[in-house]
Amino acid sequence: MTDSLFFDTDCISAFLWVRNESLLPQLYPGRIVIPRPVYDELSNPRIAHLKVRIDALVSAGQAEIVDIIVGTEEYNMFYKLTVEPDKGQKLIGKGEAASIALAKENGGIVASNNLRDIGDYVEEFQLKHITTGEILVDAYNKGLITEVDGNTIWASMLAKRRKLGAASFSDFLKC
Repeated sequence: MTDSLFFDTDCISAFLWVRNESLLPQLYPGRIVIPRPVYDELSNPRIAHLKVRIDALVSAGQAEIVDIIVGTEEYNMFYKLTVEPDKGQKLIGKGEAASIALAKENGGIVASNNLRDIGDYVEEFQLKHITTGEILVDAYNKGLITEVDGNTIWASMLAKRRKLGAASFSDFLKC
């Protein structure tokens, strides 16, 4: 699972909400991992349409759901991040913690927009990290979307209250 992308709920749902998850397997074939806690969050009956979209990716072999097994290093880290953080560290959500624990133990990449909550852990564990904006830049650079497409997707994500760090895709490209 080296170089797999371990998505947290916010990052994967940004694509699911705007029905652009098909970009992900085009960009990262065989590398999309949904930690079980993220899948569980997306299984909420109020957002059943998001679970259907994840299930379609999994059924097509374009994404994999991975469990965190009790007694493993992943579990120990997951527990630490969600229940008993070290002194001075903050508690984080299960989706973010699962993404971090799995990425660290498998040499993967954390896919998350929530730098405020996970930034210290990404730095401490020297993890590779990617955001929704950077994924869209990858799609742009590979010719999968135009700048106009990127701005349309970006605006749709903002309309779904996704926090992306810039007012538009064009603004993000300038950073």
